[in-house]
Amino acid sequence: MDEIRKAAWAVQAKTIIKNLKLRNMEGRWCATADEAVAAALDLIEAGSSVTWGGSVSFTESGLKAALEAGDYRMLDRTKAITDDEKRAMWRDRASADWLIMSSNAITEKGELVNIDGNGDRLSLLVHGPEHVLVICGMNKVVPDVASGLARVRAVACPMNAARLHTGTPCEATGFCADCHAAGCMCCQEVITRHSRHAGRIHVILVGESLGF
Repeated sequence: MDEIRKAAWAVQAKTIIKNLKLRNMEGRWCATADEAVAAALDLIEAGSSVTWGGSVSFTESGLKAALEAGDYRMLDRTKAITDDEKRAMWRDRASADWLIMSSNAITEKGELVNIDGNGDRLSLLVHGPEHVLVICGMNKVVPDVASGLARVRAVACPMNAARLHTGTPCEATGFCADCHAAGCMCCQEVITRHSRHAGRIHVILVGESLGF
């Protein structure tokens, strides 16, 4: 069954990559997470500054560990403690060479569908770092934007709520309540339908289930 799944995903990825190109984004298919890490390291030059949001896919794929073991300047927002450190970290992250993230969903037409709470990673996706690398398991492919938003609320948010202990209804019940709780993760909705800057956004589609 895994071989059948990967074969089907490879065909789907080919279609998505073609559609990403129309949207001024670069796409690449990797059958495994190990291949995706190797592809990412081909893209990211030694000495580059790298930042990231709270991506499970980044860690789960092995890319975070590979970058930490290499010659890269890792800009980890969790290391900033004081207000001054946080402001300095934000300035550094906004001008980083690379932002690494996943996407909550990606449509067959090549649109990136994301929801965020504080808007940290999505503000950097929209504007800031010179390059963006989206590492996305094929488990996140959806037909359209509406399905993508539904996927985030039904799958990603309850899982992340359990991981982060947000105190939101989706943590308590496992289902979205369209809440306005203090820890709400659904504050910002960003649909990336086109990149104005050619070569800025790179999407690696991985033939495995990664993240939520």
